[in-house]
Amino acid sequence: MIVIRNRRLRQGLRIVIPFILIPAVVAIGVFLFDEKRYAFISLVITVLALLLFAAGFEKKKTGARRLVAAAVMTALSVVGRFIPFLKPVTALTVLTGIWLGGESGFLVGALSAVISNFYFGQGPWTPFQMFAWGMLGLIAGFLSRPLQKYRAALIAYGALAGVVYSFIMDIWTVLWYQREFVLSLYITALGTAVPYMILYSVSNVIFLCLFAKPFGEKLSRIRIKYGV
Repeated sequence: MIVIRNRRLRQGLRIVIPFILIPAVVAIGVFLFDEKRYAFISLVITVLALLLFAAGFEKKKTGARRLVAAAVMTALSVVGRFIPFLKPVTALTVLTGIWLGGESGFLVGALSAVISNFYFGQGPWTPFQMFAWGMLGLIAGFLSRPLQKYRAALIAYGALAGVVYSFIMDIWTVLWYQREFVLSLYITALGTAVPYMILYSVSNVIFLCLFAKPFGEKLSRIRIKYGV
């Protein structure tokens, strides 16, 4: 388990990795590498997600305990992706971010995408899924207080998360089709994706309503008991 003790370095990594390095890696994979190199790009994002996770704690014991909890949430998220139509991946990622920290949320979202795609199919879309789900978990961590306190805020975030996920994935759709970003094509892609966008949002809201209280109580208990 890597431990980063320098506080300034940890704070810097928590900003640079998700907002600069990972988007840059995704862009490099699209514009500079052949599409067949998606496995390498996914591996790099996984390593960066783990480094981001390590930047979220100071003590090795704390990180190890948090990693176990994040691994359990990842496993549940991967299994949940086999549910037809409605997927709990975003909901579980968001709950992880809220209760275990944004870095844990990013890790669960990114790993859920890459691991489940060993069954559903790996491809150049995998890095985009890793980034999309990861960012939703990370931002949930930033907004943890209002999302814990106000159920309406949690439901609104879940609905918005479905829209954000679709917006990010449709960037890949345009780049795959055109090999460059064309705004008019992107708007068209968003229009055709509206039914899926609604399905994502409804799925998120349903699972957050079902899971928020039981998972929140258990994760909160784990956080307090084991100091994660």
